[in-house]
Formats: sequence, structure tokens, C-alpha cells
Amino acid sequence: MKHSDTRILTTHVGSLIRPVELVELGKSAHENTQAERRYRDALQRTTVDVVQRQLDAGIDIVNDGEYGKSSWANYVLERISGFETRPGKPSPLVWLGRDRERFPELVEKEFGSTPGSFMSYVCTHPIEYRRFADIQRDAANLKAAIAGTGATEGFITVVAPASAVFNGVNEFYGNEREYIFALAEALRQEYLQVVNAGFVVQVDDAVLANMYDHLVRQSPQEYRKWAELRVEALNHALRDIPPEKVRYHVCFGSWHLPHTSDAPLEELADLILQVRAGAYSLEAANPRHEHEWRVWQKVKLPPGKILIPGVITHHIITVEHPQVIADRIVRYAKIVGRENVIAGADCGFAQVDHLQRVHPSVMWAKFEALAAGAKLATQELWGRAA
Repeated sequence: MKHSDTRILTTHVGSLIRPVELVELGKSAHENTQAERRYRDALQRTTVDVVQRQLDAGIDIVNDGEYGKSSWANYVLERISGFETRPGKPSPLVWLGRDRERFPELVEKEFGSTPGSFMSYVCTHPIEYRRFADIQRDAANLKAAIAGTGATEGFITVVAPASAVFNGVNEFYGNEREYIFALAEALRQEYLQVVNAGFVVQVDDAVLANMYDHLVRQSPQEYRKWAELRVEALNHALRDIPPEKVRYHVCFGSWHLPHTSDAPLEELADLILQVRAGAYSLEAANPRHEHEWRVWQKVKLPPGKILIPGVITHHIITVEHPQVIADRIVRYAKIVGRENVIAGADCGFAQVDHLQRVHPSVMWAKFEALAAGAKLATQELWGRAA
């Protein structure tokens, strides 16, 4: 994993807005061999395009935009066995915290449905990773897209045990620990595929933070028990993978809600740092979390580790001024060291393949501003232009 040794490097969280063509082809990809071939050809071509678009915008550490996935987390249901769906089983969206109680109309508008109509995924058989072809396809597409471009580094996103099948119900394993560790062991197979393909693996874990408000209302100990089990399972899945090949992303949900019940970072920081990762990607640009740079004045980043603070956000359509971005970067650099900061984004821009958190033109303008801000920060921190 690259450090910002000579200048501030730039990256993002992963999910980018998909082309309409790719989304439409994806809907029918599994109908027949011809449809599958059309989808795979389009996926390969658009991956090349999105990598080049990132580089043109000034992003150093790039990915495939998650183009080969249907969503940020439950895509894994297409790749593992052991679960069946049960329509109509109530799901109270507990990971939204008290926002769902305080702003029920807004929650319904954002999710397009009432909580009771959400699908539940029930574990009824052993959990095993089955569809290796999908992750191998995504890795091959990214490798081909990066070849010869001069990209600094490539990464591929995967989901953490705490966030995978986040509304799943266990009816097969004897207890919660067995269930979570079985899920982690299956996910490990995907982590290994990414690392063995030569990429950094980014583990996405929004639910670790999102469950805080729901569980802490029962007791702080209840949340710690829940979270520590899942961090332990994640480290089990990451065993023998060099930490410098791992990025760990924690966010507070990408949905456009008020986020008044988000977990305080100071309550999660020690859990986050327990994960065997070389870099930690966190929200830091939106109005609810920008102040949390102060946490790192108290919590010491371990030697050799990297922070990837979000310095642009998907939460607003305003394109951040490069100087604002530079100020955010410099603030972190002065606390943890300039070489230990990579400028990133709060979260992705399309956590589900058909979503758009902002218009695509705004997303790319934000990336261009990110790169411009990193150059300004480099000039201030190194005393020279990038």
C-alpha cells in the first residue's frame, strides 16, 4: 500500500455511478448465454472507461467503480450459498437508529417502501463461497483497465462480516458466533482472490457504525459485545493477509437522512483500529462528522498506518472548493503526519447499481476538486507544487 511520501495521494471509497447501458444489460444478464455475453462485454468496456475517467480527474488509487456488483453489501448473496429469501418478514431498519422514529416520512421517501415490506434473508444451510468467477472477472477487468495507465495503485471493495447480509436471520448455526464466523470464512475466499490478483482489498463496514444507536439504547455493553464479535470475525477472515494490503472503510450510511443518531467516532475508534488493516477510510467531510478530526488528537494512529479521511462528500451536490479540501487534508496531516494521509471521499456515490447520490457530472467535478485540493495541500505541506 502506497503512503503519501512525496505528495498527498488521492483515492475514493469505491462505488461510482454506473452507465445506464450497463445497468440495463445487468437486469437481463442471467436470462441466456447471449445476454450474459453482452453484459460481460459491456462490463469490460465500461471498466476501462471508468478507470481512465478516474485518472483523468486526478485520482491516484483507482478501482472498477464496483461496476460488477449489484450493491455494496448484499451483492455477496449472489456469490455465497446458505440463504433463502422470505418476502414480507418485518424488518424495522434498526441500523438507521432513531432517525427512523424521528423522521418516518423521510425514511419512507428515501427507501421507497415501508420497513415492513423489506425482504429477509434466512440462513438455512452451510454458508460457502461459490461464485469465484464473478470476483475473478472483476479483478481481470480492473487489471486490464489499469495496464499501461500509470495508476499508482488499484483496489477492489468487499463487504465485512458485520455488514454482509445485514438483515439476515440465522436458522442453521447453533449460535451467533458460529454463524458470524462461518460468514467470515466464506468472505475470506473473496478477500484472498482480490489480494492474490495483486490489488489492495477494501473491506466495507457501514453496519458496524449503524447498529450503534439501536444497541446502545439497550446498553453500551450490548453494542460492544455485538461489535467485538464481528471485528474478531473480520480479523479471522483477514488472517495471513498482510495488513498493508487491506483498507478498512467505516461510514455511517450513505442515505440522505439527517443522521442525528449517528455513532460518535470516539466510541468506535478503538474498535476500528483493532482491525488488521494498513489504512482506515472514514467519513470526515459532511456536516455531521467533519468535526471528528479532533478524535485523532486523543486517539493515536498506530505507527505505519494510514488515514483516508473523506474530504469530499456524497451528501451534498455542492462541489467543495479545492482550498476547503486542502484545509481538511492539512488538518489531518498535522496530527498524524503528512505521509500517513491519503485524501478520499466520505462514501460511495452509488451503493446500489441503480442509485445516484448526486448527478454523475457532479461526482466527477468533486473528484477533480479533490485532486486540486490535494495539490494545494502538497504545496503547503512540502513547500512545493505537487
